[in-house]
Amino acid sequence: MSEGADDDGGAGAAARSRGGSPRGDGFSPSALGTREHWDAVYERELQTFQEYGDTGEIWFGEESMTRLIRWMQKHKIPLDASVLDIGTGNGVFLVELAKFGFSNITGIDYSPSAIQLSGNIIEKEGLSNIKLKVEDFLNPSTKLSGFHICIDKGTFDAISLNPDNAIEKRKQYVKSLSRVLKVKGFFLITSCNWTKEELLNEFSEGFELFEELRTPRFSFGGRSGNSVAALVFQKTELTTLGHFLEEPHPEGEQPMGSCFC
Repeated sequence: MSEGADDDGGAGAAARSRGGSPRGDGFSPSALGTREHWDAVYERELQTFQEYGDTGEIWFGEESMTRLIRWMQKHKIPLDASVLDIGTGNGVFLVELAKFGFSNITGIDYSPSAIQLSGNIIEKEGLSNIKLKVEDFLNPSTKLSGFHICIDKGTFDAISLNPDNAIEKRKQYVKSLSRVLKVKGFFLITSCNWTKEELLNEFSEGFELFEELRTPRFSFGGRSGNSVAALVFQKTELTTLGHFLEEPHPEGEQPMGSCFC
């Protein structure tokens, strides 16, 4: 669901306009929040790939992908942990995960053209251990569940700009996330529209902040801040899902079994 940007913030900065929003949630409605927009985007990108082999842009840039993968390596996320990329777009992040050795990864997008493009790019890379599904995350199928890691780079941003009742759609997003993510599983979100404090509020039900990831800072007019927010949440809601276990770790290391249920 994500259109490209050359670096953190990039093209997404245009979506930050909140002044004069009539909705009361701080965002002005935009075509960037509609399925029609993204269908058109990925139909064009699919045609470009078929004609020229161009995979398209990377939302938030390559550094955004590296940042997330570094975090997964730092916390010793098992390579067979189930990973869901929400709004996978052209699937480039899935390719990077597979190249780093992750073997149980799934990408979803509500645009069939995005999934077709992802499939073509994955096939070109010679990868076969990536699952792709056309799914509307606000109304996911019952088979979409049990993930240890869920990742969002720009999808929640786009939903926030939907002209049709975006506030309720955001609430439904949180409900869907809670349903598909295992207890003590991790949710990694990168956003150019939301600050850390705002994201903490949006995901306050059933999730807690696990870590804030470092992102580029800017200074303007004597003030400084981050161009994007990148946070890791952990699901806390109790459930009866089974435990995700692995072999014991040497003394002093945190076993991943204590992070997943």
